[in-house]
Amino acid sequence: MIEFFRRSVLSGNGRARLLAVVLAVAASTAFQAKAPAFADSGFPKQIHIAAGERTQGRILRVGVGRSVVIDLAEPVADVLVSNPGIADAVVRTQNRVFVLGNKLGQANLVLFASSGRELASFNLMVEADSSDLQSLIKRLLPRTRISVETLNGSVILTGSAATTADAQAAGDIATRFLGTGGAPESGTASVLNMVAVDEKDQVHLKVTVAEVERSIIKRLGVEMSGTVGIGNYTAGFNMPASYNVNTNVTSQSSLAGSFIAGNTSMAANIEALQRDGVIRTLAEPTLTAISGENANFLAGGEFPIPVGYDNETNTVTLDYKKFGVGLDFTPVVMSGGRISLKIKTEVSELSSEGAVQLSGVSVPALKIRRAESTLELPSGGTLVMAGLLKESYKQSINGVPGLMQLPVLGSLFKSRDFLREQTELVVFVTPYVVTPVAPSQIQRPDQNLMPASDAESVFLNRLNKIFRPSIDVAPQESYHGQVGFIYK
Repeated sequence: MIEFFRRSVLSGNGRARLLAVVLAVAASTAFQAKAPAFADSGFPKQIHIAAGERTQGRILRVGVGRSVVIDLAEPVADVLVSNPGIADAVVRTQNRVFVLGNKLGQANLVLFASSGRELASFNLMVEADSSDLQSLIKRLLPRTRISVETLNGSVILTGSAATTADAQAAGDIATRFLGTGGAPESGTASVLNMVAVDEKDQVHLKVTVAEVERSIIKRLGVEMSGTVGIGNYTAGFNMPASYNVNTNVTSQSSLAGSFIAGNTSMAANIEALQRDGVIRTLAEPTLTAISGENANFLAGGEFPIPVGYDNETNTVTLDYKKFGVGLDFTPVVMSGGRISLKIKTEVSELSSEGAVQLSGVSVPALKIRRAESTLELPSGGTLVMAGLLKESYKQSINGVPGLMQLPVLGSLFKSRDFLREQTELVVFVTPYVVTPVAPSQIQRPDQNLMPASDAESVFLNRLNKIFRPSIDVAPQESYHGQVGFIYK
């Protein structure tokens, strides 16, 4: 090398050649100095240890079932591995050592010279090699900047992705990768997805819940009681009306009459009821949530139910149960503007059917209609969750055996209770991918509302001021559709 330098200096381009050689040697030295840095991150295949280089406390990652080649500038005479079951070290030549990863765990690796001097030492970390998973994610998701690390058999994903769908796809890929041989010795490995999303999309969900319930109740019965006297003998009878279907109905029409002749007295009470009812439940909850986050809504209330009683203090412990129109959804924005949506909607109301009596306290029951689904929709598309039908039919007839079968007169000896209920619930779901708007583009409903003066309220019966444009000013555009608020 020195002879080459002398000849280069004596030649015409000696200085240029000498400069090129010096740069090459510096680059080679810098590479050797920086090469052990690969032992601190990732899973290196080969590392170089220069003469006199300090490696105490440096981390060397080795994949399970993989190997790392360590090249040293000085000859190696002895190798020490603190836990041979975790890793093995084999001296192939006097300047090359092979390190083999056996199973997950940690150990220490120390290399000695023939004089007993320590040449290098490493903290071995035998983990599942994530290099293949890193390459797979980079190839399938080129727009992401995701790093893969392993810890005790688990995979940790860090970095950033352009969309939530890419971040979720990276987690799915890691899960499938581990399930097909990622770390067999670790059992069921887990994936910790810590990938940040550069631009988090927001999803606006508009839900319309419409329910119509129709019920028909019919009740007709005759109650008869009295005594029949013949000479010194009297006999009494009592035929009460029985209603087993609509047990909670108490208000009904009745017609009573009595007959008395000598020792004979009779009393009759005719009870009749017909009730037709229609209930309409309509709610339009709207929610906005970040892609991947959960949001819920409840329009209703809570009612107390006793859950415990303390005899010493004579106190009752209460818990509160929610009821009303509820909505719970989790949106995830996919590629192409599509939205994966997990939605759960519920309509519940208090009911006396199934109520429980506890120490004189009536605890009402809940009548619940619930729908839950996972679907994928484009932004602005509407899904109709219909078919939630319910029909109930009940009827009972009670009377005196034999007499109730008589034609015409049999109606005096029997009672009839009838109930028919029909319910239909329809849910409309429409998701939108939204972006924030400037405050200047938003108008409040009360922005142009001004209360009328006392004179206008008294003499003109106005509740708010009315502004009319000038006759000379014609509107630039005409109105279309329904405009304003209409109260009936």
